[in-house]
Amino acid sequence: MKASLGSLLARLPGPSSEKWPDGEPSTVALGHGTMSVEVFAPRGQDQQTPHSQDELYFIMSGSADFIREGRRSQVALGDALFVPANERHHFENISNDFLSWVVFWGPNGGER
Repeated sequence: MKASLGSLLARLPGPSSEKWPDGEPSTVALGHGTMSVEVFAPRGQDQQTPHSQDELYFIMSGSADFIREGRRSQVALGDALFVPANERHHFENISNDFLSWVVFWGPNGGER
């Protein structure tokens, strides 16, 4: 399997909705079993809610503040983030060029 970032970015933003008025900020790149890889490029406000699987973010460009369970840290190109399943998290102060890969895997509820 192969994913091409250029073709994935052409899909973003996706359709707008009540949750994502600026358009869906992610698109699926690859999937296999419980694993999925997405490109995530939020613009405006990040409205994501906790996910049922563990996840990894790999920041590819730009910067943002990452808030996880109320703790804030700055993230930028080259950073990797881990979020256990069901933890509240989102990005704030998102730069216009922010882009990340996000990988979801494992059972609902995360690995223990």
